[in-house]
Amino acid sequence: MHKLHVIPALQDNYIWLLENSDQQAIIIDPGESSPVINYIRQYKITPIAILLTHHHMDHIGGVLDLQQNYPNIEVFGPSEIPLPIQYISNSQHHLSIADFQFSIMPVPGHTLGHLAYYSAPYLFCGDTLFSAGCGRIFEGTPQQMLNSLNKFKQLSDNTLVCAGHEFTKANLKFAQTLLPEDLKIAEYLNLITNKTITLPSILAKELQINLFLRCDNKKLQNKFNINNELDLFVFFRSQKDIF
Repeated sequence: MHKLHVIPALQDNYIWLLENSDQQAIIIDPGESSPVINYIRQYKITPIAILLTHHHMDHIGGVLDLQQNYPNIEVFGPSEIPLPIQYISNSQHHLSIADFQFSIMPVPGHTLGHLAYYSAPYLFCGDTLFSAGCGRIFEGTPQQMLNSLNKFKQLSDNTLVCAGHEFTKANLKFAQTLLPEDLKIAEYLNLITNKTITLPSILAKELQINLFLRCDNKKLQNKFNINNELDLFVFFRSQKDIF
C-alpha cells in the first residue's frame, strides 16, 4: 500500500502526498509550494506528478513554482484551472502514473469542474467532502452537490477521506446545534477535541457523524418536517452557511 503524507498549509488547508516504495510521490492540491518543497527535501521524496481538484487559489497556488523547481513534473486537473497543465477530459475515468492508479470522479457543486481522485483506500476529495461537513456551493446546484456526496457513499467503508481543509471541530459543533442528542457526534467531537490534525477521516465514521451524508435518513427528515433528501440537504447547507 502507498504511504500517505499530510502537509498543513496556509490557514487551514491540507496538501496531500502519496508515496510509493520507490519514494516517488503524487502531490494533491498544493496551495503553496514552500512547505511541499521543504517536506520532500527533508524526507528525500521525488515528486513526479500533481493532481488538482478544482480552480480555487488555495488549492493551486503552488503549482507554477513547483513546475519551475521540478521541470519534469506532470500536472493534471479539470479544464476550469487556468494553468499550463494536462486537462482531464469528461470521458476520462482513470489515471495511471508510475505504479499509482486513480479513479477520477466528477463531483460538481463547490465548483462546476471539481474532481475527486480515488486510489483505494485514499479519497482525495478537495472541497466537496469535509470531515463532518461538505463544501459551500459556489458554482453548482444543491442537487449536483448532493449527487456528488452520494457518489462517495458508494465507496468502501474503510475509505480514508483526505479533504482539503481542517474544519472538523467547527463542523461537529454546527451538527450539535441541530442534533444535540446525537451521541455519536458528541463522542467524536470529544475524541478529536485535542487533535490538531483530524484527517484523514474514515468513511464509515463520516456516515455516522456527517449530516450531509445522512439526508436520506427518514428519521432525520421527520425531525425537521422535511419529506425528501434534497430538501433536507438544502436546509442543512443553508444553516451551515450562516453558522
